[in-house]
Amino acid sequence: MAPEPISVDDPEDRKILTLARATRARTRAAEGASVRDRDGRTYAAATVELPTLRLSALSLAVAMAVSSGATGLEAAALSTDADAVSEDDRQVIRDFAGAGVPVLLADPQGVARTRVEA
Repeated sequence: MAPEPISVDDPEDRKILTLARATRARTRAAEGASVRDRDGRTYAAATVELPTLRLSALSLAVAMAVSSGATGLEAAALSTDADAVSEDDRQVIRDFAGAGVPVLLADPQGVARTRVEA
């Protein structure tokens, strides 16, 4: 049985959920992710699976924020079939932004299932 959706009241959190879902749907990737930096800018990415390059959607979204000059993150969202945010993805967020960044885990339709801290 699928877990009950969680309530997401913050419009900025709903925005990153929408970006993650839309990115996944548009690219037909395994996952879509988005992050919001401390200045409120958002970055969306999809899983990359090439013969010589593999990046998770969350790792790529964090890399995009870093390469754009962000100094930290306020929140992240992941649209996936998985039941949890991988420890590798949580570690990437911690490496850049420290512990405690909330990560919204959503199903492929963008419905938030859980919130964890990186």
